[in-house]
Order: sequence, then C-alpha cells, then structure tokens
Amino acid sequence: MSNLNNNQKLFHIKLIHTIIWFFFVSLISYVVYGGIANKINNFTWLAIALIAVEGLIILLNKGKCPLTPMAARYTDNRKDNFDIFLPNWLAKYNKLIFTIIFFIGFILIIYRVVG
Repeated sequence: MSNLNNNQKLFHIKLIHTIIWFFFVSLISYVVYGGIANKINNFTWLAIALIAVEGLIILLNKGKCPLTPMAARYTDNRKDNFDIFLPNWLAKYNKLIFTIIFFIGFILIIYRVVG
C-alpha cells in the first residue's frame, strides 16, 4: 500500500472496516436468530465469544474501532462515517443499536438455555 495516495488508503481502510462491521452484524443476527428460533449450537457460543472480544477491543480503545485512528491519518473529515461505508446516522448510533440488539439476542439465548 506504500504506492497508494491518501484517498486510496482511506478507501481501503473504509472497505476493510465495512467488511468487518458486516461480519459482526451477521454474528449478532445469528445470535438473535438462535434465541428466537431456539437453535443454539456451538456456532452460537462462538458468535457470542467473538462479539464479546470485539466489545472488549472497542472498550480498551476508548470506545473506538482500532481502524478509526488509522483512517484519521488520511483525512480531516470527522463525520461519524468518515472511516466506514455506512450512512452517517447509522455510523453515529451503530454501537448503541447493535449492542441493544445483541443483548436482546443474548438474553433470549440465556432464557432458552436456563428456562
């Protein structure tokens, strides 16, 4: 990537960030589905573990994805979506929205397992 200009570097970071975001949203959806449909398996627990690790990484990084400071090197833009290909409103409330959805799914999973 050393021959790329700043716009190209930012594009690649945003693309990688968006792919990772989609992966974790898929995991969250899988957890919710497992809780609703009572389809709980090893992949459900793996998804929960991966989401927990992601949450820990974001917490340790002061509430930001580690890719955000990387993207910030290549632009002065600081809109909520400067580092990811999402609508600005979704980028702004992303953590809140998907944390709530995840915890709903997680509570359903625990209810199915314990109840």
